[in-house]
Amino acid sequence: MYRFIAVDVETANRGRHSICQIGLAYVSVSGDLRTESYLVDPEEPFSAFNIQLHGIGPDRVAGAPAFPEVLEALRHRLEESILVQHSTFDKQAFDMACHAYGIGPLSSEWINSVSVARRAWPEFKGNGGHGLANLKSELGLVFHHHDAEEDARAAAEVVLLAEERTGLDFLTLGRSKSQQKRA
Repeated sequence: MYRFIAVDVETANRGRHSICQIGLAYVSVSGDLRTESYLVDPEEPFSAFNIQLHGIGPDRVAGAPAFPEVLEALRHRLEESILVQHSTFDKQAFDMACHAYGIGPLSSEWINSVSVARRAWPEFKGNGGHGLANLKSELGLVFHHHDAEEDARAAAEVVLLAEERTGLDFLTLGRSKSQQKRA
């Protein structure tokens, strides 16, 4: 069991369901961080824009499993953990891919690390914001943006740094007041 798993995806085209890479950053109870990445055959055409953005094209996913197979291998691990995403894109991508393939969505709780960052660093509002690119600069993070494994690690690091800065745990930082009452 992990404290949380940070999740990031890259897509083949504008369709959020067209996942071509899944990155995971596992954060243990002791704070240790380990990452992994999965290439996914989106079974859809790639757009030139997306290939240029993340460098993944049809040649890189040739022979990779499709989303249902990857999700089946990861489902238990993901559903027994709280998932962290930077923005709401990743959960939407998972939900849309599940819908596209006619499979059940993940029954996981998702926390948005943008919300965590806003609570930890309110001074960034209007000064570059709370996106990963600005947080990379402001917090001195080192990662290759638009690689799902690297972005997942960066989201996990943002959460850990926010906890260190505020003295609050990631659930308190990431959940709204109504979510905290339900938990």
